[in-house]
Amino acid sequence: MPASAPSLSPEQLDELQSLLKDWLRLTGRTQADLRRALRAGSIRMPVLLEELQRTWSRQGAAGLAERLCEIEAQWLAEEPTGDGEFSAAGGRLDDSMGQLDLLLQEIRADNGT
Repeated sequence: MPASAPSLSPEQLDELQSLLKDWLRLTGRTQADLRRALRAGSIRMPVLLEELQRTWSRQGAAGLAERLCEIEAQWLAEEPTGDGEFSAAGGRLDDSMGQLDLLLQEIRADNGT
């Protein structure tokens, strides 16, 4: 992938923002959690999107999906094991992790990697 990949279109940014909001809600996480994982300067959504857009520019869609999967894995590792609906043993995090993995597989297939 070229170093100067195009940035996300306004429609793609809207879709990414919607995905992030749904993902955070489903995982029981907040924008502050995402800010920490991204090491972004603010919890504001435009700042978080800017950070993810940098990943997109450097690594493309596959890199962005990988980064989100890494964050999901980090969050799963932080979860206590027997606690409620968000535990790795059987909660909604497993479902969302599966969704991110499927997204990554689809992106890789589209890119031929």
